[in-house]
Amino acid sequence: MSDTNTAARRLLGDIAPGLAKLTDDVLFGQIWERPGLSKRDRSLITCAALVVTGKTEQVSGHFRRAIENGVTREELIELITHLAFYGGWPNAVSAAVRAREALGANE
Repeated sequence: MSDTNTAARRLLGDIAPGLAKLTDDVLFGQIWERPGLSKRDRSLITCAALVVTGKTEQVSGHFRRAIENGVTREELIELITHLAFYGGWPNAVSAAVRAREALGANE
């Protein structure tokens, strides 16, 4: 990736530049660009994985990315509601709070 001002580099570049580069080049470069799934589907899968594992610090950015990739706000809320029964109620509640913060209550 040639952009030197990516989200990964802003977040990690000063402390872990190698991790930032791998995030850009491998994760968001090679993995996200594979042809087997659409970016929309990858976003749904990623958001689901983050919700059920309680990774609420990362979920906000991925919720916004999912919207950019064509997932609707309503679909994300339904994903969270559905996962409450499979991934745990506390994880779903935490994700819903993050969704409100990331997506806005009335967007």
